[in-house]
Amino acid sequence: MHALVTGFPGFIARRLARRLLADDPELRVTAIVEASMADAASSAAQAIEGGDRLELLTGDIGERRLGLADDDYRRLASTVTTVHHLAAIYNLAVPLEVAQRVNVDGTGNVLDLCLAADKLEGLHYVSTAYVAGVRKGVVYEHELSLGQRFKNHYESTKFQAEVWVRELMDRVPTTIYRPAIVVGDSRTGETQKFDGPYYLLRSISRAARTNTPIAQFGRASAPFNVVPVDFVVDAIAAISKDPAQGDTLHLVDPDPLTASELTVLLSRAYAGREPSLRIPATVVAGSLRLKPVREMFEGAPSESIRYLNHPVRFSTRRADEVLAAHGLRCPRFPEYAEAIVQFFRQHEGDPALRPV
Repeated sequence: MHALVTGFPGFIARRLARRLLADDPELRVTAIVEASMADAASSAAQAIEGGDRLELLTGDIGERRLGLADDDYRRLASTVTTVHHLAAIYNLAVPLEVAQRVNVDGTGNVLDLCLAADKLEGLHYVSTAYVAGVRKGVVYEHELSLGQRFKNHYESTKFQAEVWVRELMDRVPTTIYRPAIVVGDSRTGETQKFDGPYYLLRSISRAARTNTPIAQFGRASAPFNVVPVDFVVDAIAAISKDPAQGDTLHLVDPDPLTASELTVLLSRAYAGREPSLRIPATVVAGSLRLKPVREMFEGAPSESIRYLNHPVRFSTRRADEVLAAHGLRCPRFPEYAEAIVQFFRQHEGDPALRPV
């Protein structure tokens, strides 16, 4: 067996490569790595047990034939049995051209390799729950194109990429995974960057340091869906052992906390007190161009605030059925909130973990 992984040494791809190697002592893994990430990828590979079975190839998924040398491309096409496509631009403020090149063109180039792969048993494609865009209410796993608009270029390009993947499912056996917002490990709290929902913790930390009121912002009843990285990796690793059957799976919390409940829980865990100041998320997002407001929310981009104000839920009917067969379920945030807070408390001063 020979697995190809894109996105290494990213947060999820690094963990997935380690898990795949640990689960199968006969498996060989090849990771396509951007030239700018070569040193980081080499260090990450050396830290993985079984890393001698992990091959790093310098390439660029945004280029045709993945930017690989012809010999390397032909070799992969003749030996690869599974493809795990995780590489993407996750920045919510990313320019359209950059997002298009990586998220859409990159996926198309991976699909070309899958079509050329003689021994391919399955493509495991990591999309996002937020291909639903600005839809409200309940979003189901079988749904995709319902005329929705999008909050940012990240969502719109991941939507375009998933459309492409689905169009080729009759020729490329595929499982599509749609995670919600991925946070740290549910056991250790470890994460790669304090961005996304960590802006909440950063604003709580600032309020605690300055002895000022903790702000509660966002639509109080809007679900805010987060999932720990270990659950995402466990799910992909387990399901990739099964034949790809065209499933689309929401890797989300089936019973998420509301924005209000999440902020209260984090405030109690970090500061020992609850929010006492209510600010509508729309006001925050519109004011983030002002320096005092950016400082209050520790540099949070306005795009991230919108997720606190969006009333959407994701059905997990099929994911629950498939994951139950592997003894897996998504932990609820209260079960691991303390680990998230403790890791943040211990490392919040680390510049390597702060968003660029």
